[in-house]
Amino acid sequence: MTVTRTEDTLWQRVPGRSAWQRTTLRTAAVLLPMVLVALFLVQQWPLIDSSAARLSSADRYWLSVAGLAAFMTWVCSATALQGAVVRKLPPLLLLASQFAASAANHLLPAGVGGNAVSLRFLIRRGLTPTHSVTSLAVRAGAAGLARVVLLLTVLLLFPTALHFHRLAPGGLVLPGQPLLIAGVVVLLVVVAMLLPRCARLLRSRLRSFLTSVADDLRALHHDRFRVAALWGGSLAFPLMHASVMVAVIRAVHAPVPVSGVLVAYLFASTAAGWLPTPAGLGSLDAALGLALVTAGASMVAATSAVLGYRLFTAWLPLVPGVLVLAVLVRRREL
Repeated sequence: MTVTRTEDTLWQRVPGRSAWQRTTLRTAAVLLPMVLVALFLVQQWPLIDSSAARLSSADRYWLSVAGLAAFMTWVCSATALQGAVVRKLPPLLLLASQFAASAANHLLPAGVGGNAVSLRFLIRRGLTPTHSVTSLAVRAGAAGLARVVLLLTVLLLFPTALHFHRLAPGGLVLPGQPLLIAGVVVLLVVVAMLLPRCARLLRSRLRSFLTSVADDLRALHHDRFRVAALWGGSLAFPLMHASVMVAVIRAVHAPVPVSGVLVAYLFASTAAGWLPTPAGLGSLDAALGLALVTAGASMVAATSAVLGYRLFTAWLPLVPGVLVLAVLVRRREL
């Protein structure tokens, strides 16, 4: 009896221990990139300080263009979501929900916050939870495919836009920092441990979900308006983000051609999308800064451009976005 009770106790503890391990891995996967960012900020603070000073004297006209392009990113996101949904959505509320979703996306990892807001908005509009999740999956799939198509297109059009040998001199980039290299290795190990667990968890649910997505895609492509909205919004969304980058580069007077900025942004954002940080925090910043250096910018100019990009796409909209989110929740629109 004692042995049986001991065995029962052990079996009862195993699931809890497994859940604790999964939670620990997820937390580590989110926190490690942020720790790397903090280390980089501390080590490169003089560079960041001089870059911020350069941004403060940037061209106001081009900064206004950057602000307009940032606003259009939310319009593109709303357009793509409408294209992924069968039902007609109220345009202003849809735009407000995507603005609020962008704020939530900066607080939680890997788009979780933004997708949660969009999911709640669709359910409030009368869609079933299954169709709401399917619509978000359709939009996400279109967005990922559109980004890859754009990246391959610009690489074919401008194959010499990036020159990676420019990363070697100066000793300011990540490969020259042993502590950061160790952190990246640990992060890759954590991600490698986490992916098989997630795959096993999702495998049993994936078949029925993919069937639902396929049915929705067949219905979608019978409606020309939805096809145009989905693919037009999905293609325009990264282009508007790249336009923010181009405008900021012009504002800080960095000698980088538009083609180089386009390739640098699409290359960096695609690479950074593999790390589960809030809105690509740290991963996108580092990748984008290095990509701009390979496109011809100095380290100071590249850092100024990244700071300006974050200013218009994350920091300035954050508080208004949270306020819009609170208003939508209070009015029971979410």
